[in-house]
Amino acid sequence: MTTPRPLRATALAATALAALHSAPVISTFGPLRNRVLPRLSGRGRPDHVALTFDDGPDPLSTPFFLRTLDRRGVRATFFLLGSEANRSPGLVRDIAAAGHEIGIHGWLHRPLLLRGPRATYDDFARARDTVATITGDRPTLFRPPYGVMSTAAHLAARRLGLTPVLWTCWGEDWTARATPESVHRTVAADLDGGGTVLLHDSDCTSAPGAWRSALGALPRILDTCEQRGYEVGRLCDHGWAGSAVSHDSSAQPA
Repeated sequence: MTTPRPLRATALAATALAALHSAPVISTFGPLRNRVLPRLSGRGRPDHVALTFDDGPDPLSTPFFLRTLDRRGVRATFFLLGSEANRSPGLVRDIAAAGHEIGIHGWLHRPLLLRGPRATYDDFARARDTVATITGDRPTLFRPPYGVMSTAAHLAARRLGLTPVLWTCWGEDWTARATPESVHRTVAADLDGGGTVLLHDSDCTSAPGAWRSALGALPRILDTCEQRGYEVGRLCDHGWAGSAVSHDSSAQPA
């Protein structure tokens, strides 16, 4: 049976819209992203490594990371979930007071491809404004849950003055089988000057207790960076090409 022409046109239009919405998913593929999208990957100066943490703050785990970083004299960038920041505002202030940089990871850790423009904008704005209220500084960096962007996410980030940034290497520290040794080994395999490292200071979206593997690996990762001659710090110290552009933060999505 032949599909009526109007139905075919509707189906084609829906397919085209879905493809447009999900087109930025190419950013998920690390090796390709690192080559063709260095700005999105967080590629910085060759003598520096940016250290970043996702999914916090968590009062059960984040303080351990803060103490380790303080002992080593290292500052990092924390991408906070707005919902978690709202639960632990004092911990957010502790992160900021220690000199760490704060970005947002959205309000809830849910795939952006499942959200439309309005829901995406509202999620980002709520997270950004919550952190700004707590710290007195409006975040300008954003990292999408699961590292997957959508067209709606790019547009919302732009309107809110947020710059997306992913990573060049990670520790796969979110799984139940992760150990400090495996996390260090995985990071070290892809670690190079100018890279951005992703770890997690919370297990709110990971296997229970998975943060302990990241914490155990952290001193070893810092040692490896030192041995290779890399300074470790925040994205704002990274000589990174990403920079927020002036936007109308009061704008609303169509």
